Amino acid sequence: MAMENFSKHQQSIIKNYYKNRDDVSLQRAQELLTELYLAEGKKLEKAWDALFTNLERIGIPPDQLEHLRKERNPELVAKWLEKKL
Repeated sequence: MAMENFSKHQQSIIKNYYKNRDDVSLQRAQELLTELYLAEGKKLEKAWDALFTNLERIGIPPDQLEHLRKERNPELVAKWLEKKL
């Protein structure tokens, strides 16, 4: 959809969303990391999947992402997120 179909206010909101998308994804990844420690069962798997999605959006290299997927260790993810800050 072309941007001219939106009002100036809506265009501003859309631009700000994409401008801050990395920051939003980083914050969400941090929140999901906390959920990993508290979740069990299906919620744990959903938290991992959502975390990997956000890590991909942040720009983690595919080889590191695969390593984190294999290990499934929240401490490794936490260390990587600390570097990102």
